[in-house]
Amino acid sequence: MKNWPVILIALFCAEKILAADVPADFSAANKLYAEGRFSDAANAYEKIIQSGAQSPALLFNYGNAEFKAGHLGQAIAAYRQAKLLAPRDAELRANLAFVRNQVQGATLRESSWQKWVGTLTLNEGAILTAVFLWAMFVLFIVCQIKPALAPRLRAATRIVMALMIFSGAVLALQAANHFNSAVAVVTVAEVTARSGPFDEAQGVFTARDGAELIVLQRHDDWVQVANNAGKIGWLSRKQAEVLPGA
Repeated sequence: MKNWPVILIALFCAEKILAADVPADFSAANKLYAEGRFSDAANAYEKIIQSGAQSPALLFNYGNAEFKAGHLGQAIAAYRQAKLLAPRDAELRANLAFVRNQVQGATLRESSWQKWVGTLTLNEGAILTAVFLWAMFVLFIVCQIKPALAPRLRAATRIVMALMIFSGAVLALQAANHFNSAVAVVTVAEVTARSGPFDEAQGVFTARDGAELIVLQRHDDWVQVANNAGKIGWLSRKQAEVLPGA
């Protein structure tokens, strides 16, 4: 027990050192990208991400490097993760759309409501709903304390209540899309989705690098997916990256 303070100090110092290394590593990766060494840059960005660091800029640059290296699936996966943190970044959305257009064969497309709901992060949706909820409570309290103001505040109260209900519904959609759905992005040149979660199972359909598929269920190192034509099959987790739905 006497060693606990020493251990805690060591862990704190190690965390500080790692945090200090991230900007230097990021600059080094950017330099590799500028030199046209895209595969090396992608590996450098990936190493930073694996250390626990995440930011829209880091994931965006990683996606760019993977795309330049010819890895559409890895690029799309990186852009999707960056979009969760910065959903309104115009350049990010443009790059994601551009890379998606390079994908051959069937792939999922975001619906209009998914694009609309995805303009806010999950945290932003929660904060907005909380703001409207507290505003409604404040208006109710004011009306109780000063009944004479109630007629004047009635319209404002109704508007705030409607906004709170609407933002709450949007938040529920965001949460359901994020936590209850997942997407598998194919990260190899071509993959065969099979009828069962084992290599010897019969092939059902093929998907190309960058294809985005709905995840239906998981079993060990396999995921059951569906393409946009409704065909269902199993992929190895080594062949795709599984991400939240939004």
